[in-house]
Amino acid sequence: MLRWIIGASLKFRFLVVVAAATIMAIGIWRLRDMPVDVFPEFAPPLVEVQTEGWGMASTEVEELITIPLEESLKATPELDVMRSKTVVGLSQIQLIFKRGTDIYRARQLVQERLNLALPNLPTTGVFPPVMLPPLSATSRCMKIGLTAKNMSMLDLSMVAYWTMKWRLERVPGVAHVAMWGERIKALVVQVDPDLLRVHNVSLNEVLERTSETLDFGLLTYKSAAKTQTEGWIETPNQRLQIEHVSPVLSPEELARIPVKTANGHVLRIGYVAKVVWDTPLLIGDAVINDGPGLMFIIEKYPWANTLAVTRGVEEALDELRPALPGIEIDAQIFRPATFIEMSIDNLTFAIYLGAVLVILVIGAFL
Repeated sequence: MLRWIIGASLKFRFLVVVAAATIMAIGIWRLRDMPVDVFPEFAPPLVEVQTEGWGMASTEVEELITIPLEESLKATPELDVMRSKTVVGLSQIQLIFKRGTDIYRARQLVQERLNLALPNLPTTGVFPPVMLPPLSATSRCMKIGLTAKNMSMLDLSMVAYWTMKWRLERVPGVAHVAMWGERIKALVVQVDPDLLRVHNVSLNEVLERTSETLDFGLLTYKSAAKTQTEGWIETPNQRLQIEHVSPVLSPEELARIPVKTANGHVLRIGYVAKVVWDTPLLIGDAVINDGPGLMFIIEKYPWANTLAVTRGVEEALDELRPALPGIEIDAQIFRPATFIEMSIDNLTFAIYLGAVLVILVIGAFL
């Protein structure tokens, strides 16, 4: 048998060469599109649901949010394990499905259960549950640090949020871009309790006047408890929409808004509070190169290629750099693609070295 194989190969040596070249070409073509990662996708299908409850203690979040959601989600078909974690102001539930379950079917089933659970959640101070995008088992494929010497953290956060974050989420394969240390710039009314007592003003009065001025309120029983304004004017021919433009755009303007009138004197918000541009209380922060800064966490889909995602993010950063003067971008804090590239280079060198040694050995024997 072996004698026949050797004889046939020598007799039809041109066909053997063509077949070998064809197989090599197919291998090289498939190798270019082969996904390469640090680890294979080893985790079962997972769906994570997060719900925010501002100002709520962990026990309140557990009783009012986590337990009602667990009662509704525990009957989800094909569910294997359910885990939950409750911290101050946040409920986190992880649903692990049986292996082989389609991730999109699992997300649809979870969304249906969430719709049934919404009526059982508090209506004040609790945001609707959010289902996070599907993430890889090794989802964090990049960490990017941002610093600026001539820019405040508030302004840096706004530039990073409105300019950079949405551009990075457009990169193919990027599932989510989390930002650590962000400061959401907002008008903040810092009320002084002693001044409230001196002027005989209640905190609810300040809240109501502020909400009515900004046309936005979180107290459901107040007149300003709405998130948008609308209206129209009817004419014989058409309906004209009304656009509401707020006259208050700065802390100084908000501080001049009257709270009430007492003894012929107008009592303004600035008399009992300090109005500034500030951010809500931070839960955690980011340190970049031993100083204040922001950190982007780039997370990828389970089917995404780490090398392709990393290169796409770096190309997006190169596009953004000319429009971000004064902002330093450090994309080397955490970059698993570097390990993959070094491994591929070492493997390529070993293959070339092995080929040279094989040629030398064959030449020595012949």
